[in-house]
Amino acid sequence: MLYRKFGKTGKYVSILGFGAMRLPTKEINGVRTIDEELSIKIIRRGFELGINYIDTAYGYCEQKSEIIVGRAIKGWRNKIYLSTKSPLWQIEKKDDYRRILEEQLKKLDVDYIDFYHFHSLNWQSFQEKVLKLDLIDEALKAKEEGIIKHISFSFHDKPEYMKKIIEQVDIFETILCQYNILDRSNEESIEYVSKKGIGVAVMGPVGGGRLSDFPYLMNIFKKKYRNPVEIAFKFVFANKNVSIALSGMNSLEMVEENVKIASSEKFLNEEEIKVIENIIKERKKLGEIPCTSCRYCLPCPQNIPIPYIFQLYNQYILLGSKKYKENYIKIGTEGKEERKKADACVECGQCEEKCPQKIEIRKELKKIHKILSS
Repeated sequence: MLYRKFGKTGKYVSILGFGAMRLPTKEINGVRTIDEELSIKIIRRGFELGINYIDTAYGYCEQKSEIIVGRAIKGWRNKIYLSTKSPLWQIEKKDDYRRILEEQLKKLDVDYIDFYHFHSLNWQSFQEKVLKLDLIDEALKAKEEGIIKHISFSFHDKPEYMKKIIEQVDIFETILCQYNILDRSNEESIEYVSKKGIGVAVMGPVGGGRLSDFPYLMNIFKKKYRNPVEIAFKFVFANKNVSIALSGMNSLEMVEENVKIASSEKFLNEEEIKVIENIIKERKKLGEIPCTSCRYCLPCPQNIPIPYIFQLYNQYILLGSKKYKENYIKIGTEGKEERKKADACVECGQCEEKCPQKIEIRKELKKIHKILSS
């Protein structure tokens, strides 16, 4: 495992971090639930192989992620760094910050959190929540008491607002933002904050799975790399301004494979990155939807499986196989299938309010239904 300095925090972190948003599930009495035993086994295997940073959040896995992570880090607490997030959308008054923080400490069963983020910060929530409710004061108090060690934020907005937030207040020590081959919009801002000594962790290094089935990459690099996932990680690792790439791993095999990738110093070179840039330009012309399958848009009141439908559409336009149309047509027709196709959308807009990627979901669903149902 390779390690990098995490800004000015004084910490050295594994370049591969464990993202606890996509923990494995199992079915009990017809209901899908988190497989706690397997989740703990997978997380601890990551620790054994050198991962020393794990990231969770209040709402992940239907609010069960923090509980499972807390159990998984037993016996490892002094060897790893724990990251979680304050759910800004649930904070209506200043005291809510501390109340929720204390709830999280209990769920995690720890005395302190290493990196505590303002979750999904954007320019609006920064002004209306962080500044208006004086949450910076609350964060500083918690840090002084030692229950959080570093003040951070995860970011979902236009890149220029990342800079504005950093310039307006001088308390943030690390950030978490989107960055991968398909989405390099934050690249300049990442360089900017890194030069200021702020540690950078990135989410979605494999594009929420969108890069795991990318034949174009393998056609070019098949003699050098094993799969598109390796190429995607090596692209992110090649950026020296990035300290950590979080991966939502849900199997032992995935942990083993990703650790192998993160243990080699052979990253993509400038020539390879240039080749990939040209491929991505062509891919974007096809109209791929930048969905990372984070599932923040769910549940849909009409039970439309939005991320799944976007995935089918992206695979269809990229690969051209009719099987993706067939899978779409099957939605709502098999057994006790309660999901509905995209034409069931009543345009309530709840999904768009919650989408970190700011996708025009209602518009895309209409378009997709016409294409995949024909």
